[in-house]
Formats: sequence, C-alpha cells, structure tokens
Amino acid sequence: MKSIFKSAMVASVAAMGLSLAACDSAQENAAEDAGEQNAEMVNEQAEAMEDTGQITDAEADAMTDAAEDQADAMEDQAEAAAEGDAAATPPAE
Repeated sequence: MKSIFKSAMVASVAAMGLSLAACDSAQENAAEDAGEQNAEMVNEQAEAMEDTGQITDAEADAMTDAAEDQADAMEDQAEAAAEGDAAATPPAE
C-alpha cells in the first residue's frame, strides 16, 4: 500500500517538474545550461585547488557559491528577457 502511494507521489512530482520545465524558453534553458556547466567547472577547479592545499575548504565553498550565484543570475536575465519578449508580442487572436 505504501509503495502505491510513493509511486503516485513520485509520478505527480515528476509531472509537475516537467510542466514547469516546459515553461522555460529555449534562451532561458541555454543560459541555465551554460551557467550550470560553468559552475560545475569552477567547483571541480576549487576542489582540485583544495586537494593540493592551495585554498581552504571555506574558500573552495565560496568559489562554488559565487559560480552558482552567477549561474542563477544568468538564468534570471534570460527569464527576464523572455518575459520582455512575451510582453512585447501581442497575443494571437
């Protein structure tokens, strides 16, 4: 019985996630992907620097946080641009 409820819950959450993802514009998705890739590279570099003793754990975390913040800002800018495009385009009749 519990597994049925879990399955139903997972399916509904997945469906909601897909519906939200469908709302993003191609430009927004591209910006999000680019930001995430950059944040991943920065994270890997920070971990490598930490492993060699060049920086502390706190410094590595700060580098990663800054890269993730930049990725979020890129996505927000793309979203704002997409919303601006949608506002400038009159609705189809």
